[in-house]
Parts: sequence; C-alpha cells; structure tokens
Amino acid sequence: MSDTANERDEFVALPEVKGAVIVGLVPDSPARVMDEAALNARLRGVPIAVVHVDVTRFVTFDDPDGYANTAPVDVDIAARARESEFVLEGSGVSWSFLQLAGDPALAIKELAEKIDASLIVVGTRDRGIGESIREFFTGSVAARLAHRQRRPVLVVPRDYATEDEKARAAAER
Repeated sequence: MSDTANERDEFVALPEVKGAVIVGLVPDSPARVMDEAALNARLRGVPIAVVHVDVTRFVTFDDPDGYANTAPVDVDIAARARESEFVLEGSGVSWSFLQLAGDPALAIKELAEKIDASLIVVGTRDRGIGESIREFFTGSVAARLAHRQRRPVLVVPRDYATEDEKARAAAER
C-alpha cells in the first residue's frame, strides 16, 4: 500500500493496472459501487484499481528527488483493503488497492492519467444536512471529476428508494 507520491509512481508503473477501472472507496461505501466497477471491468477486460484517498493526509512539499512529504494518516488502511477483498471476491476481476493522499478529485484524476484508466467509478454521498453542508464547502467529487478530466465517470447512487418507488413496491404486494 502506498502513502507517498514516489510509491504511487512505482505502483502505477505496474502493467497489470494499465487501463484499469478506478473505483473510489470511502468508508461504508455500498457494495453496489464495487459491483458496478467489477461489471464494467469484466466487460472491458481490464483490472480494477480500488482507491482510497485520505483527506486527512496531504502532500506538504515534494523533494527534488521525487519524494513527497506528507502529513500523518489516521485511517485504517487495512480495513479498506479488507472491504474491497470481501466485495470483489469471486467477481472474476483482478484488482489492486491503493492509498492516496489529499484532495480526492485531484488524486483520482492524477492516478487516472498515470495509468490511462478506462473508467472512474464513484458513489454518491449519504443524504442529510451534514453531507449537504460539507458538499457546499468542498464540492462533489463526482461532479469535479466529470468536469475536470477526459475519462468517463460512472456515479453509482446509494440504494435509496424514492417515495414513488416505495409506493409502487407497496402496491405490488
């Protein structure tokens, strides 16, 4: 698992991630996001690069030799990798896990360029006033990815049923 730009460069140089489907992983991501990534990777015949971007860690400065100095990390990286393994087990798609640091949209965009990703898959946030306020100040990662890079972005909604869908389901019972 990587936590410096130098290690990221070594990771993305591996031929098995070239053209991969990138899936952005956040804690408690619905399995549906990984399922959609696996389906698209299978259809394209490419691997998956599961990416967790730690927003509590950021690049403070780059040394001339390419080493990126970063702030401390407070995330259980192993837990994120285990979540990926649990969801992708038996999917028939090879995958790798990568820890990045900083702004999620910029980090994923940079990785997508380096590995020539074929698709970026992200989920939507939870509903609620707290998430709405946070999105107001930080913006939507999905929207920023869709507007600021050339690759297709698949945004997978959470498994929320609308009031109409709930009513239809109740009527069918």
